[in-house]
Amino acid sequence: MSAARPRALIIGGSLGGLFAAVSLRAIGWDVKVFERSAGLLDSRGGGLVLQPEVEAVFDAAQVPHVTPLGVRSRERIYLDRQDRIVSQAMMPQMQTSWNTLYGSMHRALPDGVIHAGEKLLHFGQDGKTVSAHFASGRVEQGDLLIGADGSRSTVRSQLLPDVQLHYAGYVAWRGLVAERDVPPEVEAKLSDSFAFQQGDDHMLLQYLVPGEDESRTQGQRRRNWVWYRKIAAGAALDAALLDRHGVRHAFSLSPGSMRDDAIVELRRDAERLLAPSFARLVEATAEPFMQAILDLQVPKMVFGRVLLLGDAAFVPRPHTAGGAAKAASNALTLARSLRHAVTDDGDGIDAALARWQGQALRQGMRLTQWGMALGERIMDLPPSAGEADGAPRSGMF
Repeated sequence: MSAARPRALIIGGSLGGLFAAVSLRAIGWDVKVFERSAGLLDSRGGGLVLQPEVEAVFDAAQVPHVTPLGVRSRERIYLDRQDRIVSQAMMPQMQTSWNTLYGSMHRALPDGVIHAGEKLLHFGQDGKTVSAHFASGRVEQGDLLIGADGSRSTVRSQLLPDVQLHYAGYVAWRGLVAERDVPPEVEAKLSDSFAFQQGDDHMLLQYLVPGEDESRTQGQRRRNWVWYRKIAAGAALDAALLDRHGVRHAFSLSPGSMRDDAIVELRRDAERLLAPSFARLVEATAEPFMQAILDLQVPKMVFGRVLLLGDAAFVPRPHTAGGAAKAASNALTLARSLRHAVTDDGDGIDAALARWQGQALRQGMRLTQWGMALGERIMDLPPSAGEADGAPRSGMF
């Protein structure tokens, strides 16, 4: 495709797609982002640990944002079932929220870049031109197509139909609670700590993140909690993923979709298993949500002028705190590789993509393998616990 500026078609308007969009625009590329959801995604997702790779994208792309990007925790503490602090260590770090990162990048992109309500059907390549075909009848062409459409990637399904997600044997129940809704005694206990409770076959953690309006002001922030619990594949998992309308979801339930009886059961289990401070957090959560813990590794990320980025290629377990960081790193290193790839005397895009793929594959493999090892140790699972059918994980080396 010949054009004044090289063009990238980005499939997926979540964090991975926006990381790619701001990074490529910063090196002069024309970008279009296509998101299948019709509206903004800023109500999705929970808290996350802010990693240097995310800040590096914001700096390189000059994304305007409030400083700091998150809320700082001062120490790590472990509570026992009786709410006693049994371990305490100074370990400052920064936590942020999905909607803070999403909102900052979304606002930084000019009108006409993000196209909502566009579901990709299929794509094709003709030499150095990629064509994307959407359910609306729209057809777009570009020099590069980036599959940043998450763990259930449509792009990956066309490229690697045999590579499938694998359930790891446990789920993460999650919640966000406004500071003003947290009982005062719980606020006093948790303060600005990154707090944990390790139990038999389960683990809960919590930390502060910016408010729904991205506020970092004390009293206007939120407490983010994540509770990992084993659920066997089959009927038990099917029941956990059944929403309030009777629809069985593939791998997650979004805020507001959990059945009332499931919320009651979750709160009852919290009273039975968790430290009182953590049980109060669960009780104060109006709309808990859930995600199944999944594993995914691909053997390849570049297919001519089509590539996979972020969770479309590798899904690290949340224990790594590396999902957003990996997507950010993929996007920034891609932009750096492509910075001088388009020249007057020849097109170096293909060579740049080959160089990028090598390091991206190594990073993805290391992170996902580490996450599996962490999860299996935390949850006391054997290495093969995520493979209910006994088959090897597709895409593993």
